[in-house]
Amino acid sequence: MASFFLRFSLFFITVCAADGFLHYMVTSCEFNSTELNGIEFTYSHYYNKLKYITFRSSVGKFVGYTALGERNAERFNKGSEVARMRAQKETYCLGNIGRETERALTKSVEPKVRLHSVAPPAGKHPTMLVCRVYNFYPKLIRVSWQRDGQEVTHDVTSTDELADGDWFYQIHSHLEYTPRSGEKISCVVEHASLSKPKITDWDPSMPESERNKIAIGTSGLILGLTLSLAGFIYYKRKARGRILVPSN
Repeated sequence: MASFFLRFSLFFITVCAADGFLHYMVTSCEFNSTELNGIEFTYSHYYNKLKYITFRSSVGKFVGYTALGERNAERFNKGSEVARMRAQKETYCLGNIGRETERALTKSVEPKVRLHSVAPPAGKHPTMLVCRVYNFYPKLIRVSWQRDGQEVTHDVTSTDELADGDWFYQIHSHLEYTPRSGEKISCVVEHASLSKPKITDWDPSMPESERNKIAIGTSGLILGLTLSLAGFIYYKRKARGRILVPSN
């Protein structure tokens, strides 16, 4: 399984509203495995966004970044605070990391797939198919093409997995495609959220632009008929309520 990197932090914030000063502490566990030797425990103090003292488990002691931080670091390193901080790597990080890793790695969201054609670059094959796979999690995914059930290994290009910024990802795969009578072209998606590969077949019976035009035209026709019928019904009701006056 590919290596992973997760991080979680616990913030303690103390605000002195009278003078507008801000003092807070940040505790974090950074890790690349669930083993104790793959964990880095960090504890830092900030004052008005300026970090002035930090303890890191890989260093094993407090380090000051300002005059105040250096004085506190010297005092902490001589007392029992260092032993307490070193123990936090196991007592605070180890158990939480196990739970957080399980939650992160067992969650998955099934990808959505959209298959369409685009105009190819000049001098290329007459058709370029695009398989857009989006709104999936986790990141690891495989997108491939099949022609009549056999995987296509040439004339295929794909983007990297692109982060949407909301925990979801998307990827685009392109196939340069020369249409042949009776063949079936498919986009195949393999992902942790799927019990079996998700296969989407390309329907070349009508270009997408033409299908859109027909859909828009059909919608307009239905709307027009509805308005016409409503107008006719309104006219008939008004006609029933009129009083006919004979002319001289």
